[in-house]
Amino acid sequence: MADTASEAMVETKALHKEYGATVAVNSISFKVSRGEVVGFLGPNGAGKTTTMKMLTGFLKPTRGSVFVGGVSVADDPIAAQRRIGYLPENAPLYDDMMVVDFLRFVADLRSIPAATATGRLKNIAERCGLMNVLGKDIGQLSKGYRQRVGLAQAMLHDPDLVILDEPTSGLDPNQIVEIRSLIKDLGKEKTVILSTHILPEVQATCSRIIIISDGKLVADDKTDTLTTGQTGSVIKVIVKSKNGPLDEGKVKGIFNDLPGVQAVDRHDSEGTGTLGFTLRASGASDPREAIFSAAVSHNFVLLDLHRERVSLEDTFRRLTRGEN
Repeated sequence: MADTASEAMVETKALHKEYGATVAVNSISFKVSRGEVVGFLGPNGAGKTTTMKMLTGFLKPTRGSVFVGGVSVADDPIAAQRRIGYLPENAPLYDDMMVVDFLRFVADLRSIPAATATGRLKNIAERCGLMNVLGKDIGQLSKGYRQRVGLAQAMLHDPDLVILDEPTSGLDPNQIVEIRSLIKDLGKEKTVILSTHILPEVQATCSRIIIISDGKLVADDKTDTLTTGQTGSVIKVIVKSKNGPLDEGKVKGIFNDLPGVQAVDRHDSEGTGTLGFTLRASGASDPREAIFSAAVSHNFVLLDLHRERVSLEDTFRRLTRGEN
């Protein structure tokens, strides 16, 4: 039965999966709201694919629960699966079928009415760039086109939720860009959960990231937060004076007194008469406006002022190695 009070498109509650003595997924809980595009990350063996299989009802959890649009996957799997489009890492395609016949077959499996199936098939084929290969056997297609066919079968029944497991695995750079563009378009109207090892792809397409390691949830936050530092902002500043040499201690003290600034350290300058500093700000503080005002009031020339971003790769490595 649907939970009409639920705002989440996906909700897991203490989701847990064991294979004998091996714990693959360790009591993870999270919600994904309608319209979110979420990157689901973790090292090999972390439990990502196992989790996605439990989200889709393909795999039964040892304990815990999954709800899709308020529908319990355990209690009513068919109703939940009607709302899900799933592209596994190795898309289940029939090489001896033509693309158009395979998509018609999927439409029949999804009980799409015959009166609307043709129009729906054409629409999805156009969106996925398949119109020029509809008459070809799937076995003749490149890996990029096979992924497009897999994405088309996941979208054919117009699901509310699309789950993509390594959708760009094995593709060349041009194909990756094409599939990424499709995913971005998909995210404008659907809830998307994307699992991939290509971290720039996550930064380019996802507004939020969930990271698991050893079956445990280790991070769940906005992409911007995970790439601007877990403990605050890092600001790089280079200044010079209009009126002769600068006093390093004085300038450092001025910056250190700004609201939200926790520490000020020297870093490389840009030659004679310039000073470079790294400012570390607490929490969500962004002292850049205060830095600019301080420079103006003390007659400094700002040669550089920017907030450094932490690479998602660094954040991922740190979190999955158990570091703070």
